[in-house]
Amino acid sequence: MCMKLAILLIATSLSGCGYNDFQRLDEDTKAKWSEVLNQYQRRADLVPNIVASVKGEANFERDTLTQVIEARSKATAIQATPELINDPAAFQQFQQAQGQLGSALSRLMVVAEQYPQLQANQAFRDLRVTLEGTENRINVARNAYIQSVQAYNVLARSFPTNLTGMLFGYQPKPSFTVANEAEIARPPSVDFGSK
Repeated sequence: MCMKLAILLIATSLSGCGYNDFQRLDEDTKAKWSEVLNQYQRRADLVPNIVASVKGEANFERDTLTQVIEARSKATAIQATPELINDPAAFQQFQQAQGQLGSALSRLMVVAEQYPQLQANQAFRDLRVTLEGTENRINVARNAYIQSVQAYNVLARSFPTNLTGMLFGYQPKPSFTVANEAEIARPPSVDFGSK
């Protein structure tokens, strides 16, 4: 009888402490993170096809292609495990590698506009549309992850659930940040010049 009462008391005290909420939100952040990784993988899988279609253009700048290939290599070299979202330093490194790949692909697309034959190539145009769609999917997945992390972190930092978090080792999770926050906070200068 005492054992049943003790179990009932423990179960009752844990139900109001946020333990189940931690479980639910932790699983939600993992699921959202998996979708982010899925979209990043989709982008990485597109790169070889884009590079192959661009290589056909004889005068295309090789440096730009090399940057894309190297950025893809760095981005895919990082082991994207579920534990990554609990390690702020590893998360930052992953985010930086993905940012470099995105920047390299953007530069490639800008340079590609200077090549009319490449722009006329249907396969390249299709790949470009697919890449644009993938970038949109990445943004949607990242936003869903950011919202999930926000809900989890509010729980991890709020009283009394923060006590449960400390007891069971639920630390706040890192979220996506902007690499050049100070730069984008500065208003752009616009000069129309006088003629």
